[in-house]
Amino acid sequence: MQLFKRFVLITTIFTAVHADEQRDIMLPNLSVKLLDGKQVRLSALLEEGPLLVDFWATWCAPCKKEMIFLEEFHQKYNEYGFRVLAISTDSPKSMSKVKSYIRAKKYTFMVGLDPNQEIAKKMNALLMPTTLILSKDRKVSWYHQGFIPGDEKEIEAQIRTVLELGQEKEGE
Repeated sequence: MQLFKRFVLITTIFTAVHADEQRDIMLPNLSVKLLDGKQVRLSALLEEGPLLVDFWATWCAPCKKEMIFLEEFHQKYNEYGFRVLAISTDSPKSMSKVKSYIRAKKYTFMVGLDPNQEIAKKMNALLMPTTLILSKDRKVSWYHQGFIPGDEKEIEAQIRTVLELGQEKEGE
């Protein structure tokens, strides 16, 4: 148990330091293949406002827990030009599971496909899930790896910050 606690502490420190290194990095204008087969560039997705990019996989339990909140944020902040793009890193073999999973859950945010993890590598998505919030100028305004219950509050606070909405009070 002691070894596990040390591992968690070291991982937390590494993630915090690494996340700070990611802030304000301008990403290249990457092209993403969407679930519907269309190709889209980051610049096109950012025309209306900030973008949350989440790297996930069908085998990742924390990813699935986080996606419930991503759908909520997509619905709640869409009117402000905010968008959610969940990029699946499933392998080519398991890619067929992605569409059925998204349909079954009735998620309405955009879903991208990255079967060879080329985009994930360019965005330093080292763990699943990795969540980035991009400002309109393609800069990383927030970077986070992993998901545990409660992280959704920080994600929403970061969304509200990038949208310049101020913070909600409990119960709003």
